[in-house]
Amino acid sequence: MNKVWLVTGASSGFGRAIAEAALADGDVVIGAARRTGALDDLVAAHPDQMETLALDVTDTGAAEAAVRDVLTRHGRIDVLVNNAGRTHVGAFEETTDAELRALFDLHVFGPAALVRAVLPSMRDRRSGAVVQMSSVGGQGSFAGFSAYSGTKFALEGMSEALADEVAEFGIKVLIVEPGAFRTALFESGRAGVSADSGVYGKVDATRGFVEGGDGTQPGDPAKAAALILAALEAEHTPLRLPLGDDSVTTVLEHLEGVREEVLTWEKRARATAFDA
Repeated sequence: MNKVWLVTGASSGFGRAIAEAALADGDVVIGAARRTGALDDLVAAHPDQMETLALDVTDTGAAEAAVRDVLTRHGRIDVLVNNAGRTHVGAFEETTDAELRALFDLHVFGPAALVRAVLPSMRDRRSGAVVQMSSVGGQGSFAGFSAYSGTKFALEGMSEALADEVAEFGIKVLIVEPGAFRTALFESGRAGVSADSGVYGKVDATRGFVEGGDGTQPGDPAKAAALILAALEAEHTPLRLPLGDDSVTTVLEHLEGVREEVLTWEKRARATAFDA
């Protein structure tokens, strides 16, 4: 039986690439986006498979109604892809509460609302998958990405627990951690930027990396989408899937760094119990 996909942020980047890959497999895709017009060509090319849904994922109150609408028309949602997102660059000190909350609304609270909305029907069918589009920044971070990575760390922590909770119901959870892929993430009109006092030189370097990186990223979203579909079809779907040479290298180096620090302090850290 062909799958029914609900993909947020489907109008460009990974969302569109995943939608195209699912359509090529003969599946039905509901592409959710704030501006659905960018998907008109996919609807025209696949009128029996492709639908659009106007949705701002930061409007958490709209999640349940959106899922209910899809379930009413299709009877099920086999795969939820929480993909909507944007980058943000700014020093920790210079990122405002409003900027931080807006990013958490987009990357954490919005996806959480959609997961809550799809789980009851997936549990009833004892089948389904949730794809959480995180980032290499969900495993390690550096100057300028404190807010962005903070949201992705939160998403990954919640998703790891979610995977443990829903496994007994036959539901898969896949956390995807892309590196630099040629999407619209670094477009100047989409990237959030905090005020710059000039105090933090490393953050200035990160701004330059983002501003100069759009259109030159090495990663191919179509190849990423194909691997995501393959991971979901695998008998043992991984919890985490780093994508791109840069992401794999960064994640492995980060894990090794954590290991070295833990081992350095291991003996003293273990010896913190009350004396017998």
